[in-house]
Amino acid sequence: MKNLFSIGEVSKQQNISRQALIFYDKIGLFRPAYTDPNNGYRYYSAKQLDYLDTICIMKKIGFSLEEIKAHMKSYTIDNSIFALRKQLTAIEGQIEELQMLKSRVEHRCSALEHAVSIRESSAIVTVENVNKQYILAHEVPAPYSLEAVSIATKECFVRSFKERLPIFFQSGVIVPYARIRQKRYTEASFVFLPIEKTSNITGVRELPPGRCVCTYHTGDYLSIGSSYERILAYCRKNNLPILSDAYEFAINDYLSTGDENEYITKIMFYI
Repeated sequence: MKNLFSIGEVSKQQNISRQALIFYDKIGLFRPAYTDPNNGYRYYSAKQLDYLDTICIMKKIGFSLEEIKAHMKSYTIDNSIFALRKQLTAIEGQIEELQMLKSRVEHRCSALEHAVSIRESSAIVTVENVNKQYILAHEVPAPYSLEAVSIATKECFVRSFKERLPIFFQSGVIVPYARIRQKRYTEASFVFLPIEKTSNITGVRELPPGRCVCTYHTGDYLSIGSSYERILAYCRKNNLPILSDAYEFAINDYLSTGDENEYITKIMFYI
């Protein structure tokens, strides 16, 4: 039709799908200048293409369709400045979150690469000077079964995502030393997620700097008792008094492998 563009022409010129244009019409965001009553074909005026440009740019910036629809009802320079400033704040928040995610993924990659490098020597017991670190702890209810540990870990992750806490993508457990001496190796009292130093958050514990005895367990979790026996024997042989419960850090677990034989767990006691 004269001075009008078909939906196919607008779709091609604006690089937007026909389905999107039909949807915009249905929700009242961008309706055609004319709809043929005989066949339902949609046609748009040249002036409308400027309007569509604004919609596409706002969508690219990150506005929702509802926000765009509300803005376009009466948009002025003042309203546009307000909307853009508001969106700029939202974008800055997204950048901050992405930077945090980037650092967490880098940390996870480094941990996995280290796990690969120590697989062959995982039976070695070492004494290390550890730095201060923080963990978000979540209690495991009795009877401290592996299922209860798994559920508690998931609850801890859910809380951290919901509250946007600066965790690392790693989990761990605390096993009381008294239970280890009773050979109850898998009965953890707490699960935890390593986290950046954060104030005013319940459940965050500080692990102080200090001297620790460490070993790595490779394989499924049910067989971890052999690694505990190894580290306890080392402490007895070298007259190293154990001063804490056991801290287990999952270096490689279900988050990065489907084969339990590839699981790697770091066991650590303060001495």
